[in-house]
Amino acid sequence: MHDEESGRDGDQQPEPEAKPSFASMIGANSNIAQNADGGIDLLSTVGGVRGILETVLPGFIFIMVFALSSNLTWALFASIGLGVIFMVIRLAKRSTLIQSASGLIGILICAFAARHTGNAKDYYIPGFYTSGAYLLALVVSVILRWPLIGLLFGFIRNEGVEWRNKADRLRRYQIATWIIIGVFALRLAVQLPMYYTDHVVALGVARALMGVPLYAAGLWFAWLLSKPAETATGDSSGAVAN
Repeated sequence: MHDEESGRDGDQQPEPEAKPSFASMIGANSNIAQNADGGIDLLSTVGGVRGILETVLPGFIFIMVFALSSNLTWALFASIGLGVIFMVIRLAKRSTLIQSASGLIGILICAFAARHTGNAKDYYIPGFYTSGAYLLALVVSVILRWPLIGLLFGFIRNEGVEWRNKADRLRRYQIATWIIIGVFALRLAVQLPMYYTDHVVALGVARALMGVPLYAAGLWFAWLLSKPAETATGDSSGAVAN
């Protein structure tokens, strides 16, 4: 009898592990990092100090070398070389290559644009197209009442898309999306006149300052503005108080 019961116990299959929700998977795989208090961790979100350097320095080195030498080839080699160095460092430390690899690809695209025309200011043309594409996508999402920042933040906060059924939550995410739209619009409004008036050095400095720093600030304000309102009991008016 005992053996029979043991056999039955032995035949029992282990319970399957609970599958993570779609919301948790989106949150885990997004670029938005949260701190212990549930707020947005800006430094981790933009890739940490190394990520900031990998994003900002190649373009900054390009414009500095060009300003000092007036030699487009040297400036391009300096920028590409720095991107390669960042890749080698990542390989040596066996860390993820996604950010440095995407950064190097971006540098090569910018370098090709400048080399193709022979004009240093065209190094920044791909960035204009990127900003314009993001701006257009964000504006369309707001018009369709599916604000992209709401989709991102909503999944991170485990709200899914239920926030669309709540007027206040939809309004907050619409506003949050407009903040990021403002970031891209401001980049174009400031930098395009510099491009067309051939202020190449000023354009390079503006691109560096209005890149990661401005985006991170916009993201932080968008996160705070879209935070679920506190109720009388201290809970948030969403699925999770983040």
